[in-house]
Amino acid sequence: MLHIYFGDVVGEVYNPSSYFINQYEDEWITDDLSKEMIRDVDRSDVVSARVIDSPVLGAITPRELSGGVKTLILMAFDESGRVFNGSACGDNCAKWILKIAETKELTIALHNIMDFGKGPFQIHVLNTDKVVTDGLSYVTEAVQLV
Repeated sequence: MLHIYFGDVVGEVYNPSSYFINQYEDEWITDDLSKEMIRDVDRSDVVSARVIDSPVLGAITPRELSGGVKTLILMAFDESGRVFNGSACGDNCAKWILKIAETKELTIALHNIMDFGKGPFQIHVLNTDKVVTDGLSYVTEAVQLV
């Protein structure tokens, strides 16, 4: 399930891109989920653990991926229990955050109202301890907190 806290969280990884550079592992990049997220969000293809083919930048390393993809990969694979700043992701990452949360308990901090679509989904808003299941109830809850 996805758990969201609106606002600052003590110990939150506010800049996931910097954290990613020092923490990611090669096998995270070559995992099928990462390949799909990189393809969808950055429109790039994983060639190997250290080479990604970007249509804009050419051959890049994982360090040059977008901040959103780096954050998604951390959400999926980092086992430190840290809370990541979901606002480092754009709305184009929302479906991937929901997908990751289908397979694990995922807690993120948000500093904006991310568009998760109309639903159905299950998001636990930690600030109010309410579970929302559609876009309207999510926005109604979030607008009070941001």
